Amino acid sequence: MYHWQKCVASGGFVERGFWVPVYEYHPRELAQIPVLREARGLNLEQVQERLQAALENEELVLAAPEEAGKLTRLDIASWQRIEWARIAHVMAKQHMTVYTPDDDFRVTRRAEERAQRMAAETAWDERAGSILPVEVRRHRIYRITAQPTAAGEPAVIRNFFAASAGAAVEYAEAMFRRPGGRYENGEYRITSVDQILPESGDFF
Repeated sequence: MYHWQKCVASGGFVERGFWVPVYEYHPRELAQIPVLREARGLNLEQVQERLQAALENEELVLAAPEEAGKLTRLDIASWQRIEWARIAHVMAKQHMTVYTPDDDFRVTRRAEERAQRMAAETAWDERAGSILPVEVRRHRIYRITAQPTAAGEPAVIRNFFAASAGAAVEYAEAMFRRPGGRYENGEYRITSVDQILPESGDFF
């Protein structure tokens, strides 16, 4: 009943329930939110400094051991670096003294595109003959750390796109139990669950 792209957005696992989910924000959009918040009121020089910091952060993440999963630290770092670069370009092109999202056409257009996407996904489900109601969901990105019981094994760190910390834990536990998965022969204990996006101070 659920579409593959929606399963991917949820960390690779089919969501349980008696409804068809439509997501208000996708992971990339969540990564852009703190950039827009931080950029508000900055001049071009300050934005360029943030861009350089984002580039350095992306390089650090890229140099670290590769992170498995469908939603990695590198994904988030790259999305945020791209957003800083876009803002710097917009400011230079529009001769902005300070950055204001309200004057950024692309920010306004994104809101319109998000509404259009949600309407299109809802209509698609209805045309497909689904008998289940559509539910609009506002998910978050959670980082889960799990420690193996076997000595000498590294911790497992994964990001999940989920409605709550509890749902993210369920996805992680399903990952560890999945037959044929890379973790099926080990035992892991979840030691931390942290909401990483949206950040504290953002709109939800």
